[in-house]
Amino acid sequence: QVQLVESGGGLVQAGGSLRLSCAASRRTSSAYAMGWFRQAPGKEREFVACFSASGGREIYADSLKGRFTISRDNADNAKNTVYLQMNSLKPEDTAVYYCAARIESAAVLDAGLYDYWGQGTQVSVSS
Repeated sequence: QVQLVESGGGLVQAGGSLRLSCAASRRTSSAYAMGWFRQAPGKEREFVACFSASGGREIYADSLKGRFTISRDNADNAKNTVYLQMNSLKPEDTAVYYCAARIESAAVLDAGLYDYWGQGTQVSVSS
């Protein structure tokens, strides 16, 4: 079992930045692929970014490339924290953002292939 807790959401003006954090209850590096997803009101959950367990492969939603960056805290010897840096935020980025982990090493875009989910953190971008 892995518990995931997101934080860092909030209200920001368009053009601003936020960094989301995902704290895992156990070490995730080398064992779990990690991903970020989001769900806006009235819409389906959509893929944002993910990386493989080793961190060697990163995948981003095409529409978010260049603005969002997924990373792991390499200074954290426990390798339990994953981040999502979001820059140049737009009102359409408003959503609940979820962190997810899968008990496989490969990075995948399909939310159905992830085994553990956090509760989500709200990001609101005003125009």
